[in-house]
Amino acid sequence: MELVVEQVRAGYPGHLAVAGVDLTVPAGRVVAIVGPNGCGKSTLLRTVARLHRPESGSVRVGGADIWELKQRQAAHRIALLPQAPEAPEAVTVAGLVRYGRHPHQGLFRQWSREDERAVREALESTGVAELAGRRLDRLSGGQRQRCWLAMVLAQRTPVVLLDEPTSALDLGHAVEVLTLVREVAAAGRTVVMVLHDLASAARYADTLVAMKAGRVLAAGPPRDIVDTALVRELYGVDADILSAPGDGSPVVVPTARTAAPAAPATPAASGAPAAPATPAAHVDR
Repeated sequence: MELVVEQVRAGYPGHLAVAGVDLTVPAGRVVAIVGPNGCGKSTLLRTVARLHRPESGSVRVGGADIWELKQRQAAHRIALLPQAPEAPEAVTVAGLVRYGRHPHQGLFRQWSREDERAVREALESTGVAELAGRRLDRLSGGQRQRCWLAMVLAQRTPVVLLDEPTSALDLGHAVEVLTLVREVAAAGRTVVMVLHDLASAARYADTLVAMKAGRVLAAGPPRDIVDTALVRELYGVDADILSAPGDGSPVVVPTARTAAPAAPATPAASGAPAAPATPAAHVDR
């Protein structure tokens, strides 16, 4: 299903964190949202995940505004893996992944063969089936992250949201997780993730959305938008932009720290005038 975010404004008392963002992502594509700390990336993701109510705008999946759906209905369309998920003490891997089926349970619908199949397929697709009986807290960081991703996949939503899925992972495990993200999209799901690592985002995403101070500065294929001016504007760093051997994705090599550019004024969240229009991030089919 297509994900459409239209003129979303969201924030907190006295602070507008997301100032009129547009985003359109067809099924089977990966979008990475990048930008400096505090630019609104995670707030935008939480708004799309129906965890932070926007002041205005809409978030639609398959044509339905998720904020007009009941919580269980929305959970059939969007799943979120937060940055620092917490699991019940001593839970096994299989037990964790079964939590992904919770939105599909109800008074008149108990655990079924379909639920069991969804759990089994999620375990297998993330390569953790052999760990099903192990305790989550006794696994490595990379193994745990794949288990969390299996739980999200077991929810079987058309849209998957990932907030810093490679946080605290070493290079090998980060590549493993991001490769798995590409496989999830190849299976037809829409994936939107927040990443701090610009190089990883440029290599694994179909589209980058570069944010600063709640607004979209640039959006499009990484090779089209990642340049020295964008890196300087986002992070206050001078850099050389190289092409990676093989796929030609942009590689950012910082050369010097510059004076950080002044952040654009962000209106207060309450009673603020409408933000200027921002570029719409659109992923072509």
